[in-house]
This record gives sequence, structure tokens and C-alpha cells, in this order.
Amino acid sequence: MADISGISVVLPSLDPDEKLTAVIDGLLAQGFSDIILIDDGSSQECQPYFQAAAAHPQVHLLVHPVNLGKGAALRDGFRFFLAHRPEGAGVVTVDGDDQHRPEDARACCEHMLEAGRCVLGCRDFSLPQVPARSRFGNRVTSLVFRVFCGMTISDTQTGLRALTRPALEILCQVPGDRYEYETNMLLAFRVHGIAFDEVKIRTVYLDGNQRSHFRTVRDSWRIYRLILAHFFRYSASSLLCAGVDTLAYTGLNALLHPWLTGGILTAACTVGARAISSVLNFSLNRRLVFHDSGSIGATLARYYALAVPIMAAQVLLAEGIYRLAHIADSATATRTLIYVLVMAALYLVNYMAQQRWVFARKRPE
Repeated sequence: MADISGISVVLPSLDPDEKLTAVIDGLLAQGFSDIILIDDGSSQECQPYFQAAAAHPQVHLLVHPVNLGKGAALRDGFRFFLAHRPEGAGVVTVDGDDQHRPEDARACCEHMLEAGRCVLGCRDFSLPQVPARSRFGNRVTSLVFRVFCGMTISDTQTGLRALTRPALEILCQVPGDRYEYETNMLLAFRVHGIAFDEVKIRTVYLDGNQRSHFRTVRDSWRIYRLILAHFFRYSASSLLCAGVDTLAYTGLNALLHPWLTGGILTAACTVGARAISSVLNFSLNRRLVFHDSGSIGATLARYYALAVPIMAAQVLLAEGIYRLAHIADSATATRTLIYVLVMAALYLVNYMAQQRWVFARKRPE
């Protein structure tokens, strides 16, 4: 087995019961020698559990006088590790309700040490013991991550994560004080090109997950608004550029139709309009939407390698509709409306391609 002496456990806890003792004992039995336990504003009735845990020399207890949220607790644990464990290789985050098996925590750490990548401990949500609420929530969130963030993650809700020291330097700057912080961590993986793997772990739900501190409506909104904000920024950028594109197309159509006809007119107007709007679109998407800091030359080449086929598809679709509907070259308003509808139809395809290829961060091997 790999040496995990350089791995610290970060364990946030709010109002624990006797399961916290079982978690601590299990982690120590698996060979973990440094546990950073965070009391996130727990009640007085729960203090004996923290006192019993802190009696172990391997446990360092951090205390929040009031509840600050799981995200704040995790971030404080990461900061403590970075400040006080200079030789540490990384941490593994574990929940205090005994739903993460100590042997799974060790397996995630061993994989991280071998691969040099962060690790997500992922559960199997198809099993019958998974509460319907958790199964549905994970499926929806996984779909949103895949469509809007270009990330395939089988367990977006997992609290069992092995994180390398370089990743922690970045994750300490990630915002969010409650459950949304864990979602922000995943988004930061993509933004900063942090490599990660998934390791399958046991799927454990105790008492139907009734003791969870997750507030379904409020915390779900905190999570989804972060993911969708990325798409909304892209939408705002696209709407602005679509406006510029449409105005340019309309003007060029009105200007050129006395000299050009049919497909040549459509192609000339589309190419001209797209040449103008694409410069603005590339700049906005690179800086404000995808926060790309890679080589501008390589990214620009990929952008236009995508933009040209999209533009060609738009020309062919628009011209096909013009001919099928027998729309005259001089019918500028009608042609513009169809042009906009075709552009909207290609919108999501363009977004997903830009996200997954044009502005994708290369993950280190």
C-alpha cells in the first residue's frame, strides 16, 4: 500500500452524533495520521464528540464560534493545511456522518499519489438504497454540468475528494461559503485546467439521508445559479454579437441586392456580417465567458475553424429556406428574420463546440 503519511484529512462537521467517533476511529485505523477537524458552529450538546475526537494526538480541532457553512469550513481546513503542513502532499475531504468508508478515503488518496491528479470518490446512483431525492438531484446536476460546462462527472455531490497541494492553492481562492463551494471547486477544475480522476466508492446512505444539512430549495439555487451564470454570460455575449451581426447583414443585403442575387447575395451578406461580429464575439468569449489565457493564436485558429463551418451551415440553411419559400432578394426584412432564426438554431451547437474545443483548457497528463 502507498504511504499516505503526507495526506491530511479535512473533516467539516456540524452538530455531529456518535458517528463522528466512528469516522475518526476508522480513519486512524486506515493509517491516516493527521486529521483537521472543523467544528462549524455546533451546539453545546455536541461538544463532547469534538472533545473526544480532539483527545487523539492525530486530530487538530478548528472551531467556528458560529455556523459559517461547509464551504467556509473546507476552505479554512485547506488554508490550515497549506500554512502548517509544508511537507504535505495534499488532503482528502471526508464527511463526518460515516457515509464515506475510511478504506475508500485511503483508496482515493493512493490513486492521487500514484496519478498526481485530484480524485473524486464517486457513488453508484443506480442502486436501490439511494434516496429518490439524491438520485434525481445528481442526475440533473450531472446533466447541467455536461451540457453547460462541458464536464462529465458521475457524482457531482460527492464530499469525498482527494486534492493535491497545487490544487489547494487555487481552491482556497474559490468563493462560496456553503454547499455551492463544492460546486465551485468542480468549476475551478475546468477553469484552471486541474486534472482529476474518478474512483468508485461504496454507496452509503444512512436513515434515508434525513440528517443532511442540505436545504433543497435554497442550496440547490445556490448551486445551479453558479453553473448557469456561465451560460448566461455566453448568452449575453451572443445576443450582443447577434445584434451587430443582424444589423450588418441587413445593411449589406439592402446595399448589395441591386448587384448580387440568390446564393451569392446570401453568402456575401453572411460572410461580411460574420467577419464584423466574429471579432467582437471572440474577444468577449475569450475574456469574459471562458476566461481563456492560452495562446491567442492557437485559440483564434480553433475559433475560426469552427466559425467557418457554422457560417457555411447558416448560408446553406438560410438560402434553402429562401428558395423553398420563394422569398425575393429585395425582401430584406423577411430575409433578415429567417437569418436570425437560423442563427438561433445553430446557437447551442456553437456554444458547446466553443466550450469543449475552442476555449477548452488542456488538462495536464
